[in-house]
Amino acid sequence: MQDILWQPSSYHYNKSNISKFISFINNHYKKDIKSYDDLYDWSITDVSDFWNSVHQFCDIRLSSNPKTIFNRKDSFIESTWFDGAKLNFAENLLKFRDDSIAIEYFCEDQIKGKITYSQLFERVNRCALYLKSLGVKEGDRVAAFMPNIPEAIIAMLATSSIGAVWSSCSPDFGIKGVLDRFTQIDPKVLFVSDGYFYKGKKIKLSSKIKQIRDALSSVNQTICVNLIGSSDIDNCINWKNMPDSNDSIEFVQVPFAHPLYVMYSSGTTGKPKSIVHSVGGTLLQHLKELVLHSDLKRSDKIFYFTTCGWMMWNWLVSSLAVGATLVLYDGNPFYPRNDSLLEIADSIGLSIFGTSAKYISFLEQNNIIPNKYSFKKLRLILSTGSPLIEENYDFVYDKWKHDVQLCSISGGTDIISCFALGNPIKPVVKGKLQSLGLGMDVKSFDENGKSLISDKGELVCVTPFPSMPIYFFNDHNNLKYKSAYFDTYPNIWKHGDYISIYEDGTVKIFGRSDTTLNPGGVRIGTAEIYRVLDKIKYIEDSVVIGYEYNDDEVIVLFVKMQKKQLTNEIKEDIKNYIKINCSPRHIPYRIIQIQDIPYTINGKKVELAVKNVIEGNEVTNIDALSNPESLAYYKNIDIINNG
Repeated sequence: MQDILWQPSSYHYNKSNISKFISFINNHYKKDIKSYDDLYDWSITDVSDFWNSVHQFCDIRLSSNPKTIFNRKDSFIESTWFDGAKLNFAENLLKFRDDSIAIEYFCEDQIKGKITYSQLFERVNRCALYLKSLGVKEGDRVAAFMPNIPEAIIAMLATSSIGAVWSSCSPDFGIKGVLDRFTQIDPKVLFVSDGYFYKGKKIKLSSKIKQIRDALSSVNQTICVNLIGSSDIDNCINWKNMPDSNDSIEFVQVPFAHPLYVMYSSGTTGKPKSIVHSVGGTLLQHLKELVLHSDLKRSDKIFYFTTCGWMMWNWLVSSLAVGATLVLYDGNPFYPRNDSLLEIADSIGLSIFGTSAKYISFLEQNNIIPNKYSFKKLRLILSTGSPLIEENYDFVYDKWKHDVQLCSISGGTDIISCFALGNPIKPVVKGKLQSLGLGMDVKSFDENGKSLISDKGELVCVTPFPSMPIYFFNDHNNLKYKSAYFDTYPNIWKHGDYISIYEDGTVKIFGRSDTTLNPGGVRIGTAEIYRVLDKIKYIEDSVVIGYEYNDDEVIVLFVKMQKKQLTNEIKEDIKNYIKINCSPRHIPYRIIQIQDIPYTINGKKVELAVKNVIEGNEVTNIDALSNPESLAYYKNIDIINNG
């Protein structure tokens, strides 16, 4: 029997955005769609009608109409969307210009404020006119090395308003990590901040900025936000000193497939790939997910704990097109108290709280009880970054809010959106994602390309979708692009995750397939083991890798203990627990205590970096890690004789 934790109400079935969308489809196309499953089947069958309906229902404003909606070519990559249509991304996000709150922001407990939609438009106008005066034009790149503050959003909107292309990195990136990204795209203008707040301290960025700027010969001007009151950054124009103008912004109308964002792969196994996403594809996909899957409305306040270097920032910003209030938080979510972020969320009446499985696990492990606050307006909790385990669901419903809709969502930088996510008109089942996303023709494939039901396989998408990258930077003949997604199954997108899709439409994600364990020829996703280990209270964290030994691969588990030392007795307990809850094949050959576990800046565990260190290989981009010093712990470990 499945554990159903949340059920849609009569509101969801009759008044939610997706219920109205179903009525819109039924009236417009003379259909008889009655359920989400009916709607999903139609969305992947009548592809052009579906995506055109999303454009119309979500009020995406085009200045010229498309000749065709979906032009499927022989190649996935060459297929096109909304040919002939023109639009401007910033214009769509700035269509509301009233006194409702557009952005509410917090830099820990140091700075907070609000910006109305009319103020946002004025500030974007001023910034855009200044960029134009600097010679920034359609197709030029503008880069930002900034914390998650309103000025980053304003600069992005100003950039896109003139048809230029935006790319950003968060200030916790190392210099090499920033340059590995920005040197690929030759930005004309660089936005920076003099620093940021972290655990109450002012972190100065002047040294980093000087080295980054000196290495970027393409940059003509650097614009600095004076956030922490530092005054030692030379040769920058202060954000506040951008000249005023009485002129009005002219939104440059660009083709649907015009570049909007340059995003980057994590870069933990090589130089990060520069992934370019389109104006129209990004906007269309984001509004589908925000309006239909998240039921976002003007009255909502939506928050995601993210940096400007993670795709969830781009996703969150698109909420402006709905007229909702974006809530930004920059800094440590557990400062000055472990429940500080929860207190803010409750005090401002947050509707949608976006976070990660890691954050929820931290709350549970540290006995931080959210329901000490009322969360009267909180209706949706979103989680991504890694799969939610069953205990995470129990914690949210027992200790946070019993009637909240908890949505684990899964996608990636590659698609700047989701393959599977929440759903207002289907129940929440413990341990599962509610549904595949509308218009995303996702399957679970075995190694022979056979579609599986209820069995774990490779996550593939068999039909093109609008938010596919339009190209990679510096990628002759799309060689990197094709290698990244189309090497395994001819002309079918392979995402690199393990997935199970069940008869009822629910989904499980098992982590990256490129870190698959293969003991005795049996493929095991690392997330299967993490799901079990997360239930063991004396284990604070863990990382698991495969290690070649005796012409086979053995599983090696590294554990960071809460307080105890790892004894032989505890090792046996861990092995038995894994055996009972997974299988004998999942039992580690070695269990080794370690001081720390490496993570990317975006909060993802990095098995491949550990594996490279163990095998004596170079980790080529340690600046992509939030704690690169942790890799030193894995050097010179004798796997075979340790244990």
